[in-house]
Amino acid sequence: MSDCTVRDTLTDAMKDAMRNRDKPRLGTIRLALAELKRIEIDEKSLDDQRALAVLDKMVKQRRDAIEQFNAAGRTDLSDQEQLELEVLMEYLPTPLTDTEITELVDNAIQSTSASSMADMGKVMAIVKPQAQGRADMSSISKIVKSRLG
Repeated sequence: MSDCTVRDTLTDAMKDAMRNRDKPRLGTIRLALAELKRIEIDEKSLDDQRALAVLDKMVKQRRDAIEQFNAAGRTDLSDQEQLELEVLMEYLPTPLTDTEITELVDNAIQSTSASSMADMGKVMAIVKPQAQGRADMSSISKIVKSRLG
């Protein structure tokens, strides 16, 4: 088993939620831990970067669900997803600002000498590990396209 500080943090938070009898928080943390365990079993290892990618994906799923539930007028389900979203966000690194994202993209373009859309993969390969869990990758992709296009 690998040493994973994200999982350790979540495990400690789970214990706190159990002590405080905070069932909604406990349920969300358990969901996250179960998903991390599933990934670890499937992939034979789990480092912090992969754990953050999993949490990031869970956050994105919650945002999509909130949007769909609101569109369907199901505020009860939307509220539940919002609560889960807020809990999960606590375990992700501080989000990047728009300025930091732009700077990250510009530095990646410069370091790869990217000049066209054909170089987008090279740029994203540099940006993704630095932005994982700290920014929406689809918005970063749009910025890269606008810079290279």
